[in-house]
Amino acid sequence: MYFPTDYSEIIERMEAVDPQAYARTRNYVNGAVSYLSPYISRGVLSTRQVYLSLRARGFDLNSAEKFISELAWRDYWQQVWIARGDEIDRDLLHAQPLAERNGIPEALVQTQTGIKAVDEAVRGLFETGYMHNHMRMYVASIACNIARCHWLVPARWMHYHLLDADWASNALSWQWVAGANSSKCYRANQENINKFCHSAQRNTFLDVSYEALEDVAMPDVLRPTAQLALPVERLEIDPPQIDARLPTLVYTLYNLDPRWHEGEAYNRIFLIDTDLLERYPMAPKVLDFALRLAENVDGIQPFVGSFSDLRVHCGESVLHFREHPTQGHYEGCTEPRPMLTDTTGYFRSFFKFWRLCSKRLLAEERVELA
Repeated sequence: MYFPTDYSEIIERMEAVDPQAYARTRNYVNGAVSYLSPYISRGVLSTRQVYLSLRARGFDLNSAEKFISELAWRDYWQQVWIARGDEIDRDLLHAQPLAERNGIPEALVQTQTGIKAVDEAVRGLFETGYMHNHMRMYVASIACNIARCHWLVPARWMHYHLLDADWASNALSWQWVAGANSSKCYRANQENINKFCHSAQRNTFLDVSYEALEDVAMPDVLRPTAQLALPVERLEIDPPQIDARLPTLVYTLYNLDPRWHEGEAYNRIFLIDTDLLERYPMAPKVLDFALRLAENVDGIQPFVGSFSDLRVHCGESVLHFREHPTQGHYEGCTEPRPMLTDTTGYFRSFFKFWRLCSKRLLAEERVELA
């Protein structure tokens, strides 16, 4: 899968989304998914911007509900992260029921599980930085519910390779599959994989009925585990030039919006936060993707270091940045992120969050029609 980094091409991709085809086919690996997740994660697009693009083309909540609700899932995970903070790095609601060991099955990393569709998808992840959402669930289920590994190490591994790396969406989705953030474990058998991946494989360790799936013994291929090093590329970039008479916009790996204060007089700095990357490592491919996305911002200059390093480098210039759960220690002027609606706070279930979001969207649409 190709992910352009030119803003005009990204906008074209956003405006080509077919939410009705998405609703019909999204669970298939070749379905009409939007491929917008890397741009939303990196803050190039917001969930609000995508929704307004649908509205401009005549879609509303009634005609595009499934797609819009998926946008809301991303905002929901962010609200959980804001409310619970570092707690999302641990089993959130209760202990992962099937966890017996730490690490990640070596067979997953080496693309040798024997489930052809899964192995092919992991190779695609390494090559492109993308994996279909349904396939992510299959991978998580194999790692957590068949291989009985705790979710944290494999979740960090997947996050490392994803262009759309977002710790809240990733970690909380892994916990959902593993039963640490849900009422039950998610499982899929070979028949399900064959259906949605257009494969016809048989005689695998998943080739059993759903009734028998809960009792499947751990196959020998999944027994060896690994603790992975996730190295972060050390970027050598000259420090940026700062005009201390101007305020400074601090762009981050979660906010690379070219429209942010567009045309106004600011220093524009892309902070590649080394403290953040130490905690949530990202592969060289992901950092390169972010650097290319940053080129859409006129006059932007990259800075490699911690926020405190940047604070010193900018001297008297006042720093502005958009809110994000990783930035509680940032000092300066915090601006809100654009979200689908103004629904904030902690909701134990997505459906309670979505109920309020959808009410607000419907009210907004009624006002437009009035």
